[in-house]
Amino acid sequence: MPILQRTIKLVLATSIGIFLASLWGLSNPTSAGIIAILSILDTRRSSFKIAKQRLLSTLLALLIGAIVFFLLDFSIISLGVYLLIYVPLAYTFKLESGIAPSTVLVTHLLIAEKITLSLLLNEFSLFLIGAGVALIFNLYMPSRQKQINDYHIKVEDLLKKIFLKFDSFLKTGDGRNDAELINQLDSLLKEALAVVYLDRRNQLFNQTNYQVHYFEMRKAQLKILREMAKRINHFQYKSAESYLLSQLFVEVSAQLSEKNSAKGLLSDIEAFLESFRKRDLPKTRYEFETRAILFQLLYDVERIIQLKVDFYHDYHTD
Repeated sequence: MPILQRTIKLVLATSIGIFLASLWGLSNPTSAGIIAILSILDTRRSSFKIAKQRLLSTLLALLIGAIVFFLLDFSIISLGVYLLIYVPLAYTFKLESGIAPSTVLVTHLLIAEKITLSLLLNEFSLFLIGAGVALIFNLYMPSRQKQINDYHIKVEDLLKKIFLKFDSFLKTGDGRNDAELINQLDSLLKEALAVVYLDRRNQLFNQTNYQVHYFEMRKAQLKILREMAKRINHFQYKSAESYLLSQLFVEVSAQLSEKNSAKGLLSDIEAFLESFRKRDLPKTRYEFETRAILFQLLYDVERIIQLKVDFYHDYHTD
């Protein structure tokens, strides 16, 4: 969440929480603001999850606090006993996110030196106001769809550049490849996946795995591209076959977009394989090594395209 947006949310949630608690005549109204501050989170899903945990944690804390203070009187020692009982239970039931705000409410009982129904309701109401106001503000999360769409464009552009660079290597017989573009793509995919997973956690109802699977598919393709880059590093001998394969790389680079099924490329790859099989056997060691690398590259491209075809099949019915 951007700092400016978080700051605005914190200021408004805190102010409104304190205002509402004061308006309803609750004691210690600032505690509602503190709880609101602690409840402003980065995603909608985490907000609801934490709110539920803190609700249960508050009920548990007030119950334990009331019993301990009733039996042992109101003292710092009693507060210590309360913590000795409450904290382990909170962790046991995975309610530790509510330890701090709940304990703030329990200290109000210590300060008041009395246990009454109205006081317990006061503390519970402070929690409901603070957490409720924060939940309302957490319902607004800016859409990251434009940012995700930009990542689509950048990823596909880098993929195209990588294949065109492979094309250049095969045409010249120069396999000196520093994998710079592949490393750029790796960094870009990590950024994209971080944004996609964050955006997914903000979807309460209409969750989709599409974007996650899309970038994971590209990540799987990247792994194969790294293998191809290593093979091309050993490529030092251009041939008629390498020129043909370079043409396939150009064709692949033009069909990498999200909405392209790429099914036709599988047929083209099979035709290339058949053509390679019918050619004369290599006559020199260099020709043999080159042919072996080209076959490996061709199978690598087939794996890359198959990933794309499978992804397209999973999300398109046409």
